Amino acid sequence: MPLLLIEDDAELAAEVKAALSAHDLEVTHCAEGASGLAAARAGGWSAVIADRMLPQIDGLDIVRAMRAAGDRTPILVLSALDSVDERVRGLRAGGDDYLGKPFAVEELVARVESLLRRAANASATSLRVDDLELDLLRRRAIRGGRRLDLTAREFRLLEYFARHAGKVVTRTMLLKGVWDIHYDPQTNVVDVHVSRLRQAVDKEFERPLIHTVRGVGYSMYA
Repeated sequence: MPLLLIEDDAELAAEVKAALSAHDLEVTHCAEGASGLAAARAGGWSAVIADRMLPQIDGLDIVRAMRAAGDRTPILVLSALDSVDERVRGLRAGGDDYLGKPFAVEELVARVESLLRRAANASATSLRVDDLELDLLRRRAIRGGRRLDLTAREFRLLEYFARHAGKVVTRTMLLKGVWDIHYDPQTNVVDVHVSRLRQAVDKEFERPLIHTVRGVGYSMYA
C-alpha cells in the first residue's frame, strides 16, 4: 500500500519510513510542504501522513486542499502542537486522526493500520459470510438466494456481525456500534434484537451463523 509521508524532520522521517516499511507498507517521503502538496494532488495514495508545521506550506493547508478537491484519502496529522484546540483544528480541517509529538513509532504504525482498515471497510459495497451476502448500497441481505426481511436496525446489527465475522463481540460493543450507546444501560435490547435477527437469518437454514458465546456475547461464523 503506497503511503505519502510529509515531514521536514529528516531523522524522524527515516525512523517512521523504516517502521512502516517493516510492515510491508511502501512510503514516499517529501520534506517540505510544496512538494508534499504536489505529491498529494497527484493521488494514488492509500493514506497520507502530514506534519502540522512544514516549510513553505502548512500541513493543515495541505489537508484542506485535498478535501476541497474531493480527495477522501485517509490523513494522519502529526504535530508538536498537542493541545485540545490544536487537535480539534486538525480534525476539523479534514484530518482523520491526529498524533501529538513526541510519539512512539509503534503507535503511529498502529494508527496508520487502523486508518487503512477503516478505509477498506468503508469502500466495500458488499459483505459475505458463508452463503449470506449483504448489499451495503441497497441495504439488502440475501442468504441461500433468499432475501431476508429485516428492519433497518436488524440490518445494521447483521452488518456489524458480518464485519466482525469470526470474532467475539460483546453486548457493550454492539450497543456502541449499532445503537451508538457508549455505556451499558442494563437493558436487554441487544438480546431481543439478536433473537429476532436469528429468526430471520438462521431459522430456515441448516447451518446457524449467529452463535452465543456464553457469558461474553456473540460471534458470527459458519
